[in-house]
Amino acid sequence: MRDLYVLMLSVHGLMRGNDLELGRDADTGGQTLYVIELAKALGRHPRVEQVDVLTRLVDDPAVSPDYAVPVEPLGEQARLVRLPCGPRRYLRKESLWNHLDQLVDRTISYLRQQPRLPDVIHSHYADAGYVGVQLSQLLGIPLVHTGHSLGRCKRQRLLDHGRKAQAIDRQFNFPRRITAEEDVLAHAMLVVTSTAQESSEQYGLYDNHQPAHALVIPPGTDTSRFAPPGREPIPPHVPALVDRFFTQPKKPLILTICRPEMRKNLRRLVAAFGESPVLRERANLAIVAGSRDDIRSMDEAQADVLTDLLLDVDRYDLWGSVALPKQHQSDDIPALYRLAAQRHGVFVNPALTEPFGLTLIEAAASGLPVVATHDGGPRDILAHCENGVLVDPLDSDAIARGLLAVMSDGRTWQRYARRGISGVARHYTWDAHVEKYLKAVARVVHRTRKQVRRERVVQRPLRHPMPYVHRMLVSDIDNTLIGDRGGLATLIRVLRERPRGYGFGVATGRHLPSALEVLRQARVPLPDVLITAVGSEIHYGPDIRPDAGWRRHIQHLWRRDALAALFEGVAGLTLQSDDQQSEFKLSFNVDRQSAPSLRELEARLRQARLHANLIHSHDAYLDVLPVRASKGQAIRYLAYKWGLPLRAFLVAGDSGNDLEMLVGDTQAVVVSNHSAELENLRGMEQVYFAGTPCASGILEGMTHYGFAWQPAPTLQREAA
Repeated sequence: MRDLYVLMLSVHGLMRGNDLELGRDADTGGQTLYVIELAKALGRHPRVEQVDVLTRLVDDPAVSPDYAVPVEPLGEQARLVRLPCGPRRYLRKESLWNHLDQLVDRTISYLRQQPRLPDVIHSHYADAGYVGVQLSQLLGIPLVHTGHSLGRCKRQRLLDHGRKAQAIDRQFNFPRRITAEEDVLAHAMLVVTSTAQESSEQYGLYDNHQPAHALVIPPGTDTSRFAPPGREPIPPHVPALVDRFFTQPKKPLILTICRPEMRKNLRRLVAAFGESPVLRERANLAIVAGSRDDIRSMDEAQADVLTDLLLDVDRYDLWGSVALPKQHQSDDIPALYRLAAQRHGVFVNPALTEPFGLTLIEAAASGLPVVATHDGGPRDILAHCENGVLVDPLDSDAIARGLLAVMSDGRTWQRYARRGISGVARHYTWDAHVEKYLKAVARVVHRTRKQVRRERVVQRPLRHPMPYVHRMLVSDIDNTLIGDRGGLATLIRVLRERPRGYGFGVATGRHLPSALEVLRQARVPLPDVLITAVGSEIHYGPDIRPDAGWRRHIQHLWRRDALAALFEGVAGLTLQSDDQQSEFKLSFNVDRQSAPSLRELEARLRQARLHANLIHSHDAYLDVLPVRASKGQAIRYLAYKWGLPLRAFLVAGDSGNDLEMLVGDTQAVVVSNHSAELENLRGMEQVYFAGTPCASGILEGMTHYGFAWQPAPTLQREAA
């Protein structure tokens, strides 16, 4: 029975279902292949109803138009979904961080259009993990994560290689990446690792590593593509890719295939080859490091790697012995492995650290022995396959000795070749990977569904109602929700009986702790959404989770210290107590007789070249907020994030700090005990002035707008 819906997140790199441009750049490597192959394999399984691989849509003339297609089938039950995120052009992963909150919102909007929500979210790499944590928290869907590579490990290796901490942190955005990885490890219910070493040693560097949540599932390989020489022919153009560089092309071929990254340690490989007269005599070296047109037009880091390689080839005078082909197609890779195996060569992965090493599996399936770094996944691969030698990637002599040990003895070479083929068939097929993966995911989903059923039995609300909401009541607290005991008692009863599709929120000038306390004392049900501190904070119940996207959104142009200094000492303005201040709000008491007008205060802002939203209420208070923060803007953010039209919001208020949420396309109720500041709204369409105060006025407005309970929407997850 097909009943599992998996949403996979892989944000960076150029992804498509066929002809992957592996090695095109530092972001288009083994991860993209792994994700596509896993999705296809899952889609073939009889248990899986749907697999969506969600990535970033790229509409850039510098890359293929394939990456601008919104939906691409990947075979049975699987598809690749591309959503716009940030600029239309292609960006490297280090430049994506500021756009990931937008991807969260776009994903929520996409999911609301689907017949049901996913059963599990599976994020790949730290950037997708950042998105996955937010989606998991907002939607109540369990998170599975695969790191592929880890920031702490990569950072330490680069430091060991002599790089400066400040330079690499700036280049690779390590502080932000490592923070995201810590958050993922704290939240994920399952972390899929490729090797035991990755699980214990690499993830063990993180404070939030939970060994009980980690499971080793080695990746698979498509054995229909990778086979020994003789089973599949080698197209004539493939030898020509490398042989045109060699004066003696029939020598054994040392082959490496990787992206041109410093972490891949290619300079050490060239040094090992160049400093060993025996190796130079016995073999040729082919370095297939992506495709390029002109090194000078490449990403700076990649250009530096390739430039250094060419200089090292010249330094050791390796012309005629080293191939650095400029172009290749993804379909050429299997034939390159077979060519090296046919010439009794060896595949080498000298990376400083290798989380897994998918190319090692491909080489083994092709009957090509391997020499690989002893740091990371190759340990497990060679333990299973016994088809090569592990070496210290920082020791050029060790790399050379390992290569010679594999190639110098024909019997040893043949033994390694046979063991590699049989080892991959036993341990590294996609069918074996998917079976273990689905068993682990089934346990995660079962625990989640069991918890949902338990919450229903005890008549508590579902943990995360927002994905199901299609209409929402949002009310101010003081003098609107609270202030009329009889009306409030009736409204509370109505709220407790509301069906799943109707949400309840508050929007208040109070800070979160104060808002929660006053609601508790009044016995008001915990809201699904709490907009607090005059719209500068958004949290979701019942776990009181902050909306990280809103926080990042309102940081725009906000300079709190400079604003505090600007308003300090202004006549008629007195800072309120410390408990009324926050990171994104400055609150003042206002003396009407001596305080400047709002227009005068706004002029001061312009003169100081500062930006803020000034909210005046009850003729007695002034709140200074980020330009993007207010109750009204928070409502509009929720509408955008959750895919709701503004007319789906019934908003109720009584004072000036409610003004922005009462105007526009929302359905607004002004209670009868409102302040004079709202009188100029009278007569406006979509603004109803109630004849009764507080909660009674809210009920009156609900009747006016036909805000009646209706059946919940069809969007739901099966809770089998």
